[in-house]
Amino acid sequence: MLDTFRHKGLRKQLIADIRKKGVISEPVLAALENVPRHFFIESSFLEFAYQDKPFPIGSGQTISQPFTVAFQTELLSIERGMRILEIGTGSGYQACVLADLGAKVFTVERQRKLFSKTRELLLKMPYKVQIFLGDGYKGLPTYAPFDRILITAAAPEIPKDLITQLKPNGILVIPLGGGDDQEMLRITKLPDSQLKTEKFGAFRFVPLLPDLGND
Repeated sequence: MLDTFRHKGLRKQLIADIRKKGVISEPVLAALENVPRHFFIESSFLEFAYQDKPFPIGSGQTISQPFTVAFQTELLSIERGMRILEIGTGSGYQACVLADLGAKVFTVERQRKLFSKTRELLLKMPYKVQIFLGDGYKGLPTYAPFDRILITAAAPEIPKDLITQLKPNGILVIPLGGGDDQEMLRITKLPDSQLKTEKFGAFRFVPLLPDLGND
């Protein structure tokens, strides 16, 4: 796993592109610059690792477009030491970006093959990320509550179990919708348990599936 000067230069260029698209959080941009995206890409796509595009990672899943990773991360307003639950580990790239920001990351993946592959990769990374095989809709009640919850797949509805696992004043970011496009929402759980919902435009994600995959 080599991170060359060329890779670092390509990341700087990618960060400049993401900044032009509207992401302004310098800590978030720095985290994307710190995490080598090419570590998480299939070998056949390595030369495209620093293009602002999603790519297949197996099991019908993708590694998200870097702009989308940055955008969702910015919406979370992360502070060092926060406990974050990520639903949909995928390649592990987003989890490492969260960890680079100083968060304590708990992440759930439902695809068994992808879980095993990503767990092995995460052990080689300089971040402490706790990865679990499970149903994202159910979250991780044993480890709750969480300061932030990030859903990285399209959900047709807001999972009630995840709202329950969110701390007062906690934030959940979710691409909501069962069609081809989803609306990015930021949901804040107020101290009286009411929900404040903000909308941030259309995105496209693979679907969030409730059952465990055995493939």
